Amino acid sequence: MNFAFDEVPSESRLELKEDLMIVLASLIAIPALSEFNNMLQAALKNGVEPVAIKEIIYQATPYVGMGKMLDFITATNEIFTQNKISLPLEPQGTTTLEDRVELGLQTQRTIFGEAIDKGNAATPKDYQHIRTFLSGNCFGDYYTRGGLDLKFRELLTFVYILSMGGADSQVRAHIAGNLRMGNDRAKLIAVISALVPYIGYPRSLNALSALDEIAPLK
Repeated sequence: MNFAFDEVPSESRLELKEDLMIVLASLIAIPALSEFNNMLQAALKNGVEPVAIKEIIYQATPYVGMGKMLDFITATNEIFTQNKISLPLEPQGTTTLEDRVELGLQTQRTIFGEAIDKGNAATPKDYQHIRTFLSGNCFGDYYTRGGLDLKFRELLTFVYILSMGGADSQVRAHIAGNLRMGNDRAKLIAVISALVPYIGYPRSLNALSALDEIAPLK
């Protein structure tokens, strides 16, 4: 039995397309470009839409940074061309320069509730601009895009952050966000389980510890 492709899926029980998309997201955050290329081919063969694949990469940008994202966009475009997928794909942006901050803030409130306004009010004045960056760029530019729904985008963010390692407070915050969006404890355990072969045990166990803090088993 193959651990990554037999034993793990038998426990995580994610639908195949969702599993492939989650693994792609994790490989971006690690980062692991060679394995990403392999899994991208598998995703295309199993019916994951090109738009969804591109959106997984774009959604990663505010978490992994533009420097890492560019390598994955370049590799993806090459593989799309090899598979005769016409580029560019249909644009998925939905905001403008004028409304991106407000729409991003609305999205934050949807995911995190009143904690966002409390956090903004408590932020020291000398870096309040970072909170504005978060609303306009992270949430206004990316979370509002088409191609993937908001619930899945928040799940992807959990994947990016736990796969990166070293961002435990953000893992806890996005566990809370996922719970509000309807991705429950069982779902998050399934996702962590699916990622064990790719991120290893330390990051997986850290994510489970954070989950036990925020949403302990009842």
